[in-house]
Amino acid sequence: MSQPIVRGTIQQATGGDPDPQTVVLGSSLGTTTALWDGVVPALAEHYRVLRFDLPGHGLSPATTEPFGVADLADAVIALVDSVGGGTFHYAGISLAGTVGLELALRHPDRLRNLAVICSGAKIGAAEGWLTRAGQIRAGGTASVVAGSAERWFAPGFLDRDPAAGSAALSTLLDVDDESYALCCEALAAFDVTTEVQGIRSPTLCASGEFDLPTPTAQLQDLAARIPGARHVTIAGVAHLPALERPDTVAALLLEFLAPPNEPVPRPTADDTYAAGLVVRRSVLGDAHVDAATAAITSETADFQDFITRYAWGEIWTRPGLDRRTRSFLTIASLVTGGHEHELALHVRAALRNGLARAEISEAILHTAIYAGVPAANSAMGVARDTFASIDAAAADSSSPELP
Repeated sequence: MSQPIVRGTIQQATGGDPDPQTVVLGSSLGTTTALWDGVVPALAEHYRVLRFDLPGHGLSPATTEPFGVADLADAVIALVDSVGGGTFHYAGISLAGTVGLELALRHPDRLRNLAVICSGAKIGAAEGWLTRAGQIRAGGTASVVAGSAERWFAPGFLDRDPAAGSAALSTLLDVDDESYALCCEALAAFDVTTEVQGIRSPTLCASGEFDLPTPTAQLQDLAARIPGARHVTIAGVAHLPALERPDTVAALLLEFLAPPNEPVPRPTADDTYAAGLVVRRSVLGDAHVDAATAAITSETADFQDFITRYAWGEIWTRPGLDRRTRSFLTIASLVTGGHEHELALHVRAALRNGLARAEISEAILHTAIYAGVPAANSAMGVARDTFASIDAAAADSSSPELP
């Protein structure tokens, strides 16, 4: 094994601190430092931000020598030392998340805090990584673009932000094939499942609600193994939350990294409204939100602003519960309150959030025990009619309704 060379970029702190702490950010396999573009400005208000590229990615030179994840961690230390050294905070996504675990194990005296995002103590099966390494050597990174598009992004993201998605996938084409294959082989050999119990750095384990390569259960297990670690699920994202929800990731990291007694920067009212509007559209659909917006009058404008900012911007954007769970809770609450009009809306929303029809029916049945049979009976009728309406719309090929 050899230690590769990694290079990156530095964003100096913009907040006026004469001696800011350093945050190091690492990207996932097949991406570059550009993955963090939407997160860095918020972090740079308080920290010096150092981003690095994996071997053969972006600014880092290609390599032909095998290396392990531990070697990548040592390479990060060398990079930090080249720009002044000292202790630092670290956040890494996917492969870079495993680098963070090795940093905590091999260089605990250097690490202030560790954020492991969409990663794990072991990712996937060794056979799968070795197969992908062979695929890359045979067909190049172009051969995994379609699969990456499926793994990287939450449902609907490529429709909502085609420019960001296309840019990320185009970057993948520029990655050095052999370096990518060697990264795959490093992941095939990586497994610190037992060792992570020795990590003592404050650790945050963050999963993506729709992430398939490193699902929520995997990050929950990792957090349970690391003493004192906590887990959060980032709503509305898959494997690249820094790209899909940069504001959410920035807020999460600022909260986690803030030293004791230092106030955590709060988003502005405009930030909260913008974040709420994104989630509202994702959950309820563009057609509903567009119709609600078109119907706003001077008398209802304040109420619509209130709903978007507080219901969607303050509650639905919180990372503590995924959207499936929030849909379950919303359905149960609406059944209990007898809010049948809102229930029909949120039955459709629950389907968008990944609930099956049988799960929605089960939620209503369960609520009958605690909220009363009459309320649940009415709710079941609303769900039945909603399902029928969706089925009827699906029969019309020109309808935008959900199947």
